[in-house]
Amino acid sequence: MVLASDLDPFYNGAARLRGPGARTFVSTEKEQTTVLHTVESANQRLGFPADARLLIINADDFGMCCAENEATIQTIRTGVATSCTIMAPCPWSLHAIQLLKAHPEIPFGVHLTAVSEHACYRWGPLTPRHEVPSLVDEAGYFYSEARITEFLPRASLAELETEFRAQIEAVLASGLRPTHLDSHCLVHTRREDVFDMTVGLAREYGLALRVGNVRYMDRMEKWGLPTDDHPTLDSYRLEARDKPFLYPKLLRELPAGLSEWAIHPAIGSAELQAIAPEWEVRQADLDFFTSEPARDIIAEEGIILLSYRPLQQLMLGSLPAV
Repeated sequence: MVLASDLDPFYNGAARLRGPGARTFVSTEKEQTTVLHTVESANQRLGFPADARLLIINADDFGMCCAENEATIQTIRTGVATSCTIMAPCPWSLHAIQLLKAHPEIPFGVHLTAVSEHACYRWGPLTPRHEVPSLVDEAGYFYSEARITEFLPRASLAELETEFRAQIEAVLASGLRPTHLDSHCLVHTRREDVFDMTVGLAREYGLALRVGNVRYMDRMEKWGLPTDDHPTLDSYRLEARDKPFLYPKLLRELPAGLSEWAIHPAIGSAELQAIAPEWEVRQADLDFFTSEPARDIIAEEGIILLSYRPLQQLMLGSLPAV
């Protein structure tokens, strides 16, 4: 059997194996989403028993601002997060790149960005705006999340691919090598053609891909590509006040198979409070995922922490030889 320590440096210790877990993922205390495909698939491909509980804890929005950058590094280096994803169009992405160069052991991906959600702090495409007019609003920024239903049908697939490719290339040009792709505000899973295009980019660049929902997980499995077994937990869907109680519950109820949690840690500084009125959501993530209770529960439950490096290796192994 392949040990997690052989696959990934963020392995947290020997697993305490359980019986087969329930095929559900709890995203809130009142909601359950049934997972229809078998939990063994990812475990078997990664070299773990079918009843092992694997978890990727990815810090999204790296590069958004200084408060996000400092918290992301802290949550990975001293907490339990295992990877992060960088927003290349954001003003603090250069700072994020320098931090990654200073800590080359940190696995990271590209957080493909086509939405700019904050009213007083905005960003736009890396591609010249006249080349991607369907992606920008009247002021030349990406559309806000509040206008996403307006943006999605008008966004040109070709222009999105141009911009996503530019973001990947900008990271590669820095000399860094990412492990995976995901997207800001789940843009790559909101349209079927955008998802297929993003899969194509992942295969072209040899990167793993966050999928997040059962429909596309099943498609990835049919294509023979690696994917999670359960829908992604997005920490923005949880109330900040509930997180100290809900996160321990969710860890203890983590099902067998591969899960991913997309978290958003940030320091609740004056900078963050000026940017994001909902800043407590991010501070609560920083507080929990750097806490002793988080480490203790993960150890007690025998949860195996992974980054996207093992999935990237599976992706590379699934590509046809050149």
